[in-house]
Amino acid sequence: MLKNLFRRQKQKDSQPDTSTLDRQPSEEVSPSPSETSDFASTAEPSNKKKSWFQRLTTGLSKTRKNLVTQIQGLLRIGRQIDEELLEEIEEVLIQADVGVKATMTLMDNVRNVVEERMIDESADLEAVIKEQIELILGQDGQSVSVVRDSPHVILVLGVNGAGKTTTIGKLCHRFRSEGKSVLVAAADTFRAAAAEQLQIWCERSDTDLIRSDEGTDPASVVFDALHATQSRQVDVLIIDTAGRLHTKKPLMDELSKIGRVISREIPKAPHEVLLVVDGTAGQNAIIQANVFNEAVPVTGVAVTKLDGTAKGGVVIAIRQEIGVPIKLIGIGEQLDDLRDFVAQDFVSALFENDESSI
Repeated sequence: MLKNLFRRQKQKDSQPDTSTLDRQPSEEVSPSPSETSDFASTAEPSNKKKSWFQRLTTGLSKTRKNLVTQIQGLLRIGRQIDEELLEEIEEVLIQADVGVKATMTLMDNVRNVVEERMIDESADLEAVIKEQIELILGQDGQSVSVVRDSPHVILVLGVNGAGKTTTIGKLCHRFRSEGKSVLVAAADTFRAAAAEQLQIWCERSDTDLIRSDEGTDPASVVFDALHATQSRQVDVLIIDTAGRLHTKKPLMDELSKIGRVISREIPKAPHEVLLVVDGTAGQNAIIQANVFNEAVPVTGVAVTKLDGTAKGGVVIAIRQEIGVPIKLIGIGEQLDDLRDFVAQDFVSALFENDESSI
């Protein structure tokens, strides 16, 4: 049964959803005037009453139902721990977008722990699975923070529609709240609405934007932004880039050129290469991550839209298969709904009972 599942999964992974990879620019919609006026939505009053952990728990409810609840249903009291049970758990993990590689690593570790600790009650397996997921996600404690001498350069990658613009806007707000000066470079010059969307977000955080005409060489925009950053003694430069995976070769060349320009003008930069992936993309997020990682080595991943998907298991898959730390997660539209990723908090929220988050 498991072998057949792997074959189905392999076929699925080898045929990516082109609608996700080639998402049209219009799918990343700029905020409406009402949204930009006060950063608020109708859900904000209730969010203010909840802690970040409670909001994270609520945001992961669909993933919890798709992953944790299914596993808990298998671990009914009195069931014997045997290979059949472990294979059923593997099937749940794979179908919840944890991915084959991460699932095999996780369950191999679970089997070893069960044997070493001589666990025979299936009810005790949940704690072991939770523990091993946390180990895979790592306890790096890494975050997107300015720890180097100014200027600190952050290069942001991701497909159109993944949430790059929103993530950049929230990072601007974060750094500005910390008292740092920020400059944004609109280096996606092939998408008509890209600079306009960035302009709206920059205005919300009182951040300057370097932009040029549509069709301008993106590397030239980056060059101008680097010089402006140095002359103005700006603390943080955030560079937006294009995300046209359907034009893979030109995109790879473009990103490589941008990387060379950055490192030539500011040695050891970029200091952070942040890949933004859409949590609703599932296994396509792995494909996207591999493509971008080939062009410019990624140092961290931001996973967005986790509150609207049952495919949050992809967070585990990305960490295991790409080997890059998850640094940020997004669970909403508010400015403070993008937070540092903490493995222990994520796993605890994933396994938390919905009732306890209310």
